[in-house]
Amino acid sequence: MAPTTARAARNTTDKGGHALIRRLAAGDADIDGLRGRLATAAERQPGLAGLRVWAEPVAAAADDPAAEERRTREIGRPVAGLARLTVLTYADGTADLLIVAHRDRLGRSGLGALADVAQGADVTVAFPAGPGPRPGTADWGLGARTGRGEPLRLPVPAARARVGDAKQAAAVARDAVAATLAHYRLADSAPFAVLVDDSVTRHTTTNPEDDEDAPSLAALALAVGTAEAGTDPSIGVFVVETGPDRYVPFTAAPFPVTVTVEVTPGRAPAAALATDDSVMAPVVAEQFAHVLGALLDAYALGTTDTALDEAARLPAAMAAEIAERGRTAGRTGFRPATVPAAFTGLVRAQPDAPAVSDHATTLTYRELAERGGRIAAGLRERGVAPGDHVAVCLGRDVDTVATMLGVMMAGAAYVPVDPAYPAERLAYTATDAAVKTVVTAAPDAGTFPGHPTVTTAELLASPPADGPAATDPAGIAYVIYTSGSTGRPKGVAVPHANVAALVDATREDLSLGSGDVWSFCHSSAFDFSVWEIWGCLLTGGHLVVVDADTARSPDDFHDLLSARGVTVLSQTPAAFAALQEADARKGTALAVRLVVFGGEPLDARMLQGWIRRHPATRCRLVNMFGITETTVHVTARTVTPGDVAAGSRSVGRALPGWSVSVRDRRGAVLPYGVPGEIWVGGAGVADRYLNQPELTAARFVHDPVTGTRQYRSGDLGRLAPDGRLDHLGRIDSQVKLRGFRIEPDEIRSVLLADPGVTAAAVTVHQAVAGDSATARLEAYVVVDGDRRVDDIRRRLASCLPAYMVPSTVTAIAALPLTVNGKVDPARLRELAEAAPRPAAAPAPAATGTGTVLGRVLSAWSEVLGETAEPDDDFFETGGNSLLAVRLSGALRRAGLPAISLRELYVHATPAELAALFARRTEDASA
Repeated sequence: MAPTTARAARNTTDKGGHALIRRLAAGDADIDGLRGRLATAAERQPGLAGLRVWAEPVAAAADDPAAEERRTREIGRPVAGLARLTVLTYADGTADLLIVAHRDRLGRSGLGALADVAQGADVTVAFPAGPGPRPGTADWGLGARTGRGEPLRLPVPAARARVGDAKQAAAVARDAVAATLAHYRLADSAPFAVLVDDSVTRHTTTNPEDDEDAPSLAALALAVGTAEAGTDPSIGVFVVETGPDRYVPFTAAPFPVTVTVEVTPGRAPAAALATDDSVMAPVVAEQFAHVLGALLDAYALGTTDTALDEAARLPAAMAAEIAERGRTAGRTGFRPATVPAAFTGLVRAQPDAPAVSDHATTLTYRELAERGGRIAAGLRERGVAPGDHVAVCLGRDVDTVATMLGVMMAGAAYVPVDPAYPAERLAYTATDAAVKTVVTAAPDAGTFPGHPTVTTAELLASPPADGPAATDPAGIAYVIYTSGSTGRPKGVAVPHANVAALVDATREDLSLGSGDVWSFCHSSAFDFSVWEIWGCLLTGGHLVVVDADTARSPDDFHDLLSARGVTVLSQTPAAFAALQEADARKGTALAVRLVVFGGEPLDARMLQGWIRRHPATRCRLVNMFGITETTVHVTARTVTPGDVAAGSRSVGRALPGWSVSVRDRRGAVLPYGVPGEIWVGGAGVADRYLNQPELTAARFVHDPVTGTRQYRSGDLGRLAPDGRLDHLGRIDSQVKLRGFRIEPDEIRSVLLADPGVTAAAVTVHQAVAGDSATARLEAYVVVDGDRRVDDIRRRLASCLPAYMVPSTVTAIAALPLTVNGKVDPARLRELAEAAPRPAAAPAPAATGTGTVLGRVLSAWSEVLGETAEPDDDFFETGGNSLLAVRLSGALRRAGLPAISLRELYVHATPAELAALFARRTEDASA
């Protein structure tokens, strides 16, 4: 739908210009008579000498939009001398006299008097005694307009509103503008001014909280306050009372966004919006005008009990156009296939090419297919049938990949579980997924009670045999468990076709092929591994399996990338931050040509150093937004130096075959630029949550706007007119921490299950803004009786995977609440900082600043930002693998040896590290 926009000619007039439009009677439109009357008046009033009158025909009726566009263009033309007078004669026989003048040469009353003179009235035209105030200049006490884009002017549709006078119209306009800014989440950053005649009032409002219910228009009206006098408004609202004449208070928009409300008693106000395309794209301006008009109507009609999102809802056609803009058509010729079928095609094409390798073994495509076939045969011998679920509880080696392939070749779905997870979580996953069997590295029936286990070696002993394989692309390929707010993880069932579509959607754009070497460095229970494994093996690449210890050590990982010639690297931003530091230290050449970011929001500013060392001509950086429920990735954007400089939050357009849109709480499509919940549709939408039909129905929904199935992500975003998506974080309490999706409510649920805990809260604290390496989970508990915090933390560690165990657990007397009855995170931090620490033992002489222990303590405090004691455990006081890299650097700067992550896990306190360094010194001198 094309925007109904009148584009004025580029305006070179003074920003203080204004105009008057008078409808002429038939006789008054005579140009010669009008010129004669002005010449006669100039003999009595010399100030009117030299005025010229222009006559222009318009091939449209006076009320036609084309006529309005012509009037706008005429008003925008430059003014020479006192004023410019133009008579526009329309096709329907009517005519208008347009008078345009500089405000400091002729005031509003002067415009009317000059029109009277032109019609033969014997009146005196008054001229200002000196320069008058010009909207948008310091004379008004407001900021000057500096826009340089193409001028835009379009109507604000407020057809139902009725206002009595300028005072009432000003109040309605004030509230409507405030509500519009709140809808766009601009309330805290865009003060506005309302101008009636020459009186100016500045206003500000507050963004509504992200509550379950949208704020009412009445509540937003009450939230409007008066801005400070020095505040430069982003929006100016001119309220103009009209009579027989139409007054135009400006010839060029004096504010970034300028709104005019023309008030005619007993009629709907004629509102218009003026801006330029450097401030708002035309389609954005059209939508902004629609929202403003709807809210003008609502406030004028007194329907202020209406919720904001309901009052501001877009027309169906406009909503459909926006939804379509967020969709990217799938690639022509794509045919869904199962993962084994797609892999078999690669085996035929390049049987002897390396497929997967770990530190000890390399398998070609033929060998991997054969090993997968043996595993599939072994599973079938043990009763695994198509449609069954098989848990894969293995570390990271070639057999992990072969087992996943073998499970799918047997027609079953693999359920990856990390062997490092607590036994309780492993057992729950196996039970919830109703797995037929569990594949482990060693016999371990005790971890999975009630479920048979089998080792990879036992499966490989089976001879390869033909049998049923996954043949239906709509069948489930894998089930990955993610954090759940109920205290239990939830399984996401993903079909084969989704994986095939992901590979097809990215292959061409990312130039994925047989020449690439990929790293597989994430836990198989994290869906990023799906992209690493099958993105590589279904495009003919060579997959390098990275063991967990190497993946956690940036120095060792960097060495592996260099030694193995890795070209495609997938990273969470937090992990990449540590790798960047290693890269800067080492300076070793890398073959990496493509880095794919995912798992958590990317702050592009962190990439400055990498781009300097690895220019875009050699290494492409791609930011991809995605969700487990939508098959790993949804959008992609190549990060440019401009993105890095601006700290862009854009995650790009939807992948081919995917769609993104931004919705309000009712599922209505929101205008471009308005933040809301990201909905994802298309080829990546998962089948369901396992065993949770109600949650499935709530999150996987039929969309009446597009007629398709969509996933409600719970992520906050906003859509740009070109279909690019900005990712703004989570709407609910869910967080992404170092790539893992975590529901703090799940941790809280486990805390509340502790017999000594009566209340609990879990927050994420980032010690350094923008530095994801310093982010950590913090728990606060109200304890009943003598339950010890150490015991609570040990229980958490027995129930939750390590990445979900809070770094700190602090006992407090009561949870602090906001005025709305919610937990107050800021006051939680204050209580934690004020809590007394256990009395430290008297510091031995060995802790002096010049001693080994003293230097370790100093480096410790530098990294963690807190005073350290000799027996503090690094990982229990906020440390993590990324901060461990920084600790190693701080120790080197203190003149001490570097340490590996492995060593820090073993020697986790300053005292233990100091003892380690002392032993090294003794060994070196022996």
